[in-house]
Amino acid sequence: MATTYSKVKKSYYELGIIPELLKLMKPRVMSLVIFTCAVGLLTAPTSVSFQQSVIGILIVAFGAGAAGALNMWYEADLDKLMSRTCLRPIPRGKLNRNQALYFGTSLSVISVVSLYFVTNSLSAFLLLFTILFYVFVYTIWLKRRTPQNIVIGGAAGAFPPVIGWTIATGSISLEPLTFFLIIFFWTPSHFWALSLYKSDDYKKAKIPMLPLTNGIESTKINIFIYSLLMIPVIIFPYLINFVGLTFLIPSLLLTFYYNFLCYELLDYKKNRFNSKKAKAIFGYSILYLFLVFVLFLIDKII
Repeated sequence: MATTYSKVKKSYYELGIIPELLKLMKPRVMSLVIFTCAVGLLTAPTSVSFQQSVIGILIVAFGAGAAGALNMWYEADLDKLMSRTCLRPIPRGKLNRNQALYFGTSLSVISVVSLYFVTNSLSAFLLLFTILFYVFVYTIWLKRRTPQNIVIGGAAGAFPPVIGWTIATGSISLEPLTFFLIIFFWTPSHFWALSLYKSDDYKKAKIPMLPLTNGIESTKINIFIYSLLMIPVIIFPYLINFVGLTFLIPSLLLTFYYNFLCYELLDYKKNRFNSKKAKAIFGYSILYLFLVFVLFLIDKII
């Protein structure tokens, strides 16, 4: 009996199923979810036990991973056409679409139910809403139909810190709304910068990203506008007395530099773009978001 079990276990690992399932969950996205969710939880006015906090955050991350798996299930036909996604498990033949569908659906249910019992009903509802919004609104409805897919779809990525807050408090107020707004308004410029230098990929997959539908110049203008919108969004938590100058001043400096990078991209030749500048915006935007959320924690501690 033990020998049979060992053989089954060995073949299971040899097939590489577990690593491929993990890839379905988009680990880099999950790491961002863990971080932003933790910030939301740690900056809340009330606290829960360490064990409940860790388990709650991990459940939210698995919920995000489940949404990622369902995204790969539905977009398998697109992923094989794009250099950025062609090495994902389904295009490489490591997993099939049914496996991704069953895995994503099962993990979604388990995550939502687990969060309900470990934390509270509001957190579970928000996680369920986030998964459904990402899968049905962004992935299935918007992504192939409108260049505003990133703008509206960005709401899905903005919920994890809000859920972190509700895990601790069981309620929603203006404070967690600041987390939501920061990620929501950050998302378009981040992904439109990517879509500029990856436009050939999106063209092959027939995804209506802004550079393809509205042109390069319109995309550069929109990137700059959304970078400017980050200024009032960064000031908002200070206005509602959620944070102090420890957060506000360095966050504004980070934002002004982001504005500068986006202006440099806009100021380049009309209807053309500098690939290095677009890549710089994409790279800096990730660092920018990370540092802004770190500043929330620093402000809370000080």
